[in-house]
Amino acid sequence: MGRIFEKRKHRIFARNAKLSKLFTRIGKEIAMAVKVGGPNPDANSRLKMAIQNARGMNMPKDIVDRAIKKAAGGEGADFAEVNYEGYAPGGIAIFVETATNNTTRTVANVRSYFSKCDGTLGTTGSLAHVFDRKAEFVIDAPALEGRDGDEFEMECIDSGAEEVIRDEEGMMILAPYTAFGTLAQKLDQLGVEAKSAELKHVPLSTIPVADPDVAKNVMRLIDMLDEDDDVNVVYHNMELSEEVEAELANS
Repeated sequence: MGRIFEKRKHRIFARNAKLSKLFTRIGKEIAMAVKVGGPNPDANSRLKMAIQNARGMNMPKDIVDRAIKKAAGGEGADFAEVNYEGYAPGGIAIFVETATNNTTRTVANVRSYFSKCDGTLGTTGSLAHVFDRKAEFVIDAPALEGRDGDEFEMECIDSGAEEVIRDEEGMMILAPYTAFGTLAQKLDQLGVEAKSAELKHVPLSTIPVADPDVAKNVMRLIDMLDEDDDVNVVYHNMELSEEVEAELANS
């Protein structure tokens, strides 16, 4: 088996770790949704979207049901959503979304990651001019079969969509975060189930990075944050040149 097996094993472990991280994130979202709006997805739009995202990630139904039951029974940790904002080397903006049951631990960890990578942790709202909050819906092609693509696109635009991107794999819908509920309701009325439905922070502009050392330091910070169990998502505004991207891929 030798080296080929070792490489394959590394990829398998990496994939399993990523799935575990996604399942943990969705489990926290389910728990928070239940505690805010109750265990009935028909009466709790946030929970309904969390369940859809779980399906899109192929999260086993019994794990989803268990998470709902646990949260409804008041069991498990009480998570809070906390965001952190700062700058990495090269002036790259970093926006971190967390769900934590211990904010003291989380802020200490996040601050240490920034410090280790020569970054600085800022104050809440300091990146308001860098990122815009957007609603994003991803729909797989099979969910759109038998529909007129242009007509469906117009329905989405009428419900607040700013941009609709179509290809052979399906469709991505982007809208202001304030249109999230309206679009979710429209998709429900049309009988179209999204593979994922999320609120994301999209950079208004990007910063080109041509120095491999700077890029590596930024990526190191992003990786450290991403590996933390309290961190859900990390957003940034770094844009890599093709040369740097190739060097990072080969390193």
